[in-house]
Amino acid sequence: MQKKKTKICLVAAADITLKFILLPQIRYWQEKGYEVQTICSPGFWVEPLRKEGIVIKEIKINRGVFTPFSDLVSLIRMFFYFKQQKFDAVFTFTPKPGLLGQLAARLAGTPVVLNTIFGFYFHENTPPLKRRFFVWVEKIAASCSNFVFFWNIEDFETAQKERIVKPGWADYIGDGISIERFNPARFSPEFIRVKKEALGIGQGKTVIGIVARLVKEKGYTELFEAFSMVLAAFPETVLLIAGSDDVKKKDSIDIAAAKGKHIIFLGERTDIDEIFAVMDIFVLPSHREGFSHSILEASAMGLPVIASNIRGCRGAVEPGVTGLLVSVKNSQKLAEAIINLLADPQKAQAMGLAGREKAECEFDERLVFDKMEQQLAWKLK
Repeated sequence: MQKKKTKICLVAAADITLKFILLPQIRYWQEKGYEVQTICSPGFWVEPLRKEGIVIKEIKINRGVFTPFSDLVSLIRMFFYFKQQKFDAVFTFTPKPGLLGQLAARLAGTPVVLNTIFGFYFHENTPPLKRRFFVWVEKIAASCSNFVFFWNIEDFETAQKERIVKPGWADYIGDGISIERFNPARFSPEFIRVKKEALGIGQGKTVIGIVARLVKEKGYTELFEAFSMVLAAFPETVLLIAGSDDVKKKDSIDIAAAKGKHIIFLGERTDIDEIFAVMDIFVLPSHREGFSHSILEASAMGLPVIASNIRGCRGAVEPGVTGLLVSVKNSQKLAEAIINLLADPQKAQAMGLAGREKAECEFDERLVFDKMEQQLAWKLK
């Protein structure tokens, strides 16, 4: 008799999370012989993912911090779905599914519930009362979990300090990317020349790049201010921006107001490895990060990285070795860091090479997935 496949479900709030972050992990579980289903809100990428063989149950999960009615509806719908499907394990990702998905799975009697924390809603500058509220919410979520994985070492340490997780019920596993796909050796000088031409980048231009949603939280206001200073010193520079519109967010940026002949908006891209290949420096002046996937990809592509000195970026950048960290919301310091690397190409190249070495040693996604499977196997015993 053929052995029954272990049935698992991965829960995320947005379809873009499945497409651009979790797809390699979904493929990993499928290759290992698991029966895999997923849950996410309706979105553009749902049908394309289904055509790739991904089973998706559409349940709207509001990404807003506090939306009681919508959250209750999501909780109830997930509860009945988990009850019907009888999964062996449910994996949850990102803050809102981390709470609602785990609660629903636990109430439905799912044997194993595992949460992956990309980052907390609170940070070092969060007002005390607001911070306590979020810590309380995280404690509720963690109480529903059999084990919690952390992408960010600082989040893991914070969770221990705040007693969000029980001792031995959580671990820092890091984040991972495909170091085969994000490998600069794949792209020849001729390929890069043609790609630049297709993107409207003149030959001989230096490219500063960012990959992030088009919201102010990602530091775009400071980046635009800094870039105007960079252009004064290095006029043959282009700012290349890849990221999806997020018009539902209150801090969505006005693309029309930011456009200029030196700024190129690409929108959401599926060829992001090729986009990294045309960049010379990667920047991410974000105000808040869980753990930046794009920094890992940029480092793997041999790019020097300039990022905000915040939780979520610090764990991915080794200051002075793989890149530079700058004060958050400080356009002057950001401009100085960019100009510093533009003025010293050898230094920038050395940082890029060190970033690639760091990615090969620390950011290989297969190592991360193996750790998750080992924990799942242990919990299913």
